[in-house]
Amino acid sequence: MSSSAIVKEPIDPAYVLAQIGSDQDGASILFVGVVRDHNDGRSVGGVRYDTYEEMAAQVLAEIVDEAGRSANTARVAAVHRVGELKVGEVSVAIAVSSPHRAEAYHASRYIIEEIKKRLPVWKKERYSDGAEGWVEGQTPDPAPAPHVDGS
Repeated sequence: MSSSAIVKEPIDPAYVLAQIGSDQDGASILFVGVVRDHNDGRSVGGVRYDTYEEMAAQVLAEIVDEAGRSANTARVAAVHRVGELKVGEVSVAIAVSSPHRAEAYHASRYIIEEIKKRLPVWKKERYSDGAEGWVEGQTPDPAPAPHVDGS
């Protein structure tokens, strides 16, 4: 029941949230990443995300699967947008539901951190002064590795 997608059209967070959930779950969470108006002291007017789409779709599916196994739930959804985005637009949405909140939070955090590390998506910022620049990848603070039950 997990789902993932690389899309070119705007992301509807409510739609992503609707992909998960069950009567057996006590927790449903939604993380929404949006384009902000600044980075490293510079005013940002928008971004462009480029990708190798087939590889990105496969890697995102793997990340979602890993997170679901770690949280012992198949109710996980993640969508990442590519192309031109304006300030305030949604670039990524992650939804997870599970019987308990700790697993849902952990799975969501795992997904966004792994996206930042592994997803073949490159970000070019357009600055308010007319300049552009590729954003160098950053290694986030380590999140605990997911526990994957081998059974």
